[in-house]
Amino acid sequence: MAARFDLTLDCAKATRLAEFWKLALGYIDEPPPPPFATREEWLRHLGEPGGDADDGAWLCDPAGIGPRLSILKVPEPKTAKNRLHIDIRVGGTGSPEERWTRITAEKERLTEAGATVVREDVDRLFVMADPEGNEFCVT
Repeated sequence: MAARFDLTLDCAKATRLAEFWKLALGYIDEPPPPPFATREEWLRHLGEPGGDADDGAWLCDPAGIGPRLSILKVPEPKTAKNRLHIDIRVGGTGSPEERWTRITAEKERLTEAGATVVREDVDRLFVMADPEGNEFCVT
């Protein structure tokens, strides 16, 4: 059996970051594991305090293909560049100009959702940062 992997992002505001990545990737809130009715119930079962709703979020690909994304609030601020980043690949066929138009449209959509452009490699990709400053590429 092939191993599956999850990605975990540490952050200051889990709810805000989860909303961004749900929009960016088309992900949804992952249901709590059975037999638990809520995430809070599951966390209490694990011995975690009730906590704040902004302590964490768990997202999944509704098609079950992409990796699960865990977003966890941590007390310390980000101090360095991430050594791992997410690439958002814009699909479709057509000419290089048509592809760049689709990439640019995706960059605009994500900017409206709270991302910022870090750098543009014309006709190839945008390096962007999510609302917490985590870099990702749109290519």
